Amino acid sequence: MAESRPSLLVVDDDAVYRERLAQAIAARGYDVRTAADAEAAIRLAEADSPEFAVLDLRMPGESGLDLLRRLRGIDPATRVLMLTGYGSIATAMEAVRLGAVNYLTKPADVDDILAAFNPEGPGPDANADQETPSLARVEWEHIQRVLNDCEGNLSEAARRLGMHRRSLQRKAGRKRPPK
Repeated sequence: MAESRPSLLVVDDDAVYRERLAQAIAARGYDVRTAADAEAAIRLAEADSPEFAVLDLRMPGESGLDLLRRLRGIDPATRVLMLTGYGSIATAMEAVRLGAVNYLTKPADVDDILAAFNPEGPGPDANADQETPSLARVEWEHIQRVLNDCEGNLSEAARRLGMHRRSLQRKAGRKRPPK
């Protein structure tokens, strides 16, 4: 008798990221299908509803939140995880309100993605090995969130952060610090 593998749908407009993520998830025992946009994802879900779905929040055409609504309409049992390059509290709360089990910012590790489908975690010692992010990393992520909320407007973001525009420009231009 053939072994049944859980099905997972990856929807992201970044082809390289989508395919690498799909390969890594498939290597962990999942039957993975991919789509570049909401319409392709809906066609796949209507043909065979996935048990899990990883959705990019921002895509051309329909957003990941719109796609989340449609996937939940097809099969409310599908467990959905939202991914985005820039996280914000408002979009995270909206995604969870619409039925997402969790929300992660890119680039997310495959193990983090799979663990996020079970937000309660395996037990009390599950976080024992996780490192606390560095102050530089937390600052960088906060700056990116504020910039995203201000739609890239440096002057407005600097005002909200209470810092000089040139200081913000210098800090925002740095590479993502290591964890």
